[in-house]
Amino acid sequence: MKRILFVALGLTMACNSSQKTVTKQTDQKLANVDPFTYAETITESELKDHLYIYASDEFEGRDTGKPGQKMAVEYIRAEYVKLGIPAAKADGDYFQDVPLSINKLPIGGITINGKDYRNGEGVLSFSSASGKYDNLVYVSNGIEEENYSDYAGLDVKGKIVLMKAGEPVNADGTYTLSGNDEKSVWSNMSESIGKRMELAEAKGALGVLYFDGDNYNRFKNRFNYMQTNDSGRMGLKADDAGDFFNLIIDATIANALLPNILEENKSKSVPTQLELNIESDNEEIHSENVVAFIKGSEKPNEYIIISSHLDHVGVNKEGEIFNGADDDGSGTVGMLEIAQAFKAAADAGHGPKRSIVFLHVTAEEKGLLGSKFYADYDPIFPLANTVANLNIDMIGRIDPNRKGDRNYIYLIGSDKLSTELHDLSEEVNQKYMNIELDYTYNDENDPNRFYYRSDHYNFAKNNIPIIFYFNGTHEDYHLPGDTPDKINYDLLENRSRLVFLTAWELANRDARIIVDKVAK
Repeated sequence: MKRILFVALGLTMACNSSQKTVTKQTDQKLANVDPFTYAETITESELKDHLYIYASDEFEGRDTGKPGQKMAVEYIRAEYVKLGIPAAKADGDYFQDVPLSINKLPIGGITINGKDYRNGEGVLSFSSASGKYDNLVYVSNGIEEENYSDYAGLDVKGKIVLMKAGEPVNADGTYTLSGNDEKSVWSNMSESIGKRMELAEAKGALGVLYFDGDNYNRFKNRFNYMQTNDSGRMGLKADDAGDFFNLIIDATIANALLPNILEENKSKSVPTQLELNIESDNEEIHSENVVAFIKGSEKPNEYIIISSHLDHVGVNKEGEIFNGADDDGSGTVGMLEIAQAFKAAADAGHGPKRSIVFLHVTAEEKGLLGSKFYADYDPIFPLANTVANLNIDMIGRIDPNRKGDRNYIYLIGSDKLSTELHDLSEEVNQKYMNIELDYTYNDENDPNRFYYRSDHYNFAKNNIPIIFYFNGTHEDYHLPGDTPDKINYDLLENRSRLVFLTAWELANRDARIIVDKVAK
């Protein structure tokens, strides 16, 4: 991720729940098929064999664009060839090229009303920015919702925008957007900064000067780390195609631009002599998603996407390898076994009605970049025809902070967009697996905000229903200790079977699930 029942009991549950029908199927031949027969092909031993290779030192932590990651994609491709599952792309290539670039830490600075500020000294820029401007447009918190807009009556096209973090508060202390004491997503730094930048760019702004006094030092620490280690920030080349920029400023500069900015809540034009002279070099990185699929027998143009990320964080300066057995070796090998189960069914004449897409994405650890490229720039199959995304990210361990039965899995997002998906998920689990579905991290107020931190989010933001399967973090998260010997293979088996069975029901029900909620 970005910074169990045993077989006998499973079979018992399947028998005991035989009176409950999860799906309504018109194909009598398929209706009489017990999908648990194919779920049983997902086994501890095969998962273990895969993972001891995939999370071995030989793969060098699978860092994006590095030799170990190239070994990882070749391993995945070879397994699909071995299974006889074709590539998703029409040209037969399993690899979807994901053009990336590393933005080196820029040099230079800005001048405000004749006073110079160097990059890293009150202003932080992680990309290039240049130009001369004689005014800014202050947009307060830079928010726009259905009944509220800081951009009302303003034209920011071709201009530089100044904004501050947070959200508007009423005189009685309640929040304007909610009307009560509940904060919205705009108060969450990790989620809202991207929303603010996307909104400003969509409005035609050339760039943003962003003031966040509470979190400036966090950005500064990142800047210092990159400066000390001569590293850069990886992103999609497509995102760098324009000239839009974002500068993070401290209180001194913010107040130099607009005195008493924290108390000023009215959007307006601000006369300012601003000159930007920040330059950066980019390094191109070549990486790839791996995408295979099984064509649907009745509804081939409707797609269920099962996803996991193939990368991890590589090797540190001391030469320690971060194997990423759980993160996300567990999801990767689980997908290979799920694919094998679907292929066994298809070979027996029980292929899914809808197409199943097996999407192994790159650069999740760099900011969900592989899934973003697929969803935002190059969907191999139309998003409008994508029924759901089941995303697997860390399903081989046990959260040490969790109390109760080890036979559990955290589910996140199942009810965010489709009530029907959530109900189907519950019914499938009750019928076949009886794993405890823990929704702790599905809470909108959970501070971890995991819903926004794995690859499913790039589908959810496009109004595609998702389920995120997750075991929680542990003491080896993003550390060299995340090794295959610490995986609970019985749990990995059962959790993978649950994903397969849920995908089976999604693929074989008569009607596609209904989206009855709005993406956040």
